[in-house]
Amino acid sequence: MNNIKLGNPAVVGLAGFGLTTLLLQFHTLGLCGLGPVLAMGIIFGGLAQFIAGFMEQKTGNNFGFAAFSSFGAFWMGLGIIWMCNNFKIYETSQTDLGMYLIAWTLLTAIFWVGSLYIHSAMATTFTTLMIGFILLDLGHLGFPQLNTIAAYILIICALCAWYMMATIILNDLTGKELLKSGKAWLKK
Repeated sequence: MNNIKLGNPAVVGLAGFGLTTLLLQFHTLGLCGLGPVLAMGIIFGGLAQFIAGFMEQKTGNNFGFAAFSSFGAFWMGLGIIWMCNNFKIYETSQTDLGMYLIAWTLLTAIFWVGSLYIHSAMATTFTTLMIGFILLDLGHLGFPQLNTIAAYILIICALCAWYMMATIILNDLTGKELLKSGKAWLKK
């Protein structure tokens, strides 16, 4: 009988998602350059989330598997877009980037619905992500002032992801429910 306690891969996935989302919003607000965002987008938001997703698959968590693997791919893809722009391989227009974001908004909508059945912390994270994506879509397709509003909403999203990460870590370490995730917004 195997009684080895395994770590929860969601902590790494949530950490990577939160950190890269936060850094990108700092860049959007003009607080840092693109270099740190690109580096963390490829390694922590991309590769680490991708690995966390595949580890979630081993636990039987389809939501975590799909979400972390997908958003890991999102960050790797965005990093490739930025590198292609930098090296003049292909320059992505605002409309091109807008279409990329719309596709991700549609996928996020599926995750958002799923998140409503999990708990409040997850639903809040995906609700702010959904709103942020919609504002970014509009911002890249002709209303650039909405990108700043999206940045602030996505900072909240990043902090919500970190809250979930902290909940998993601190509740495990203390052996009690120190932080709460809340109830699902929709019942199964």
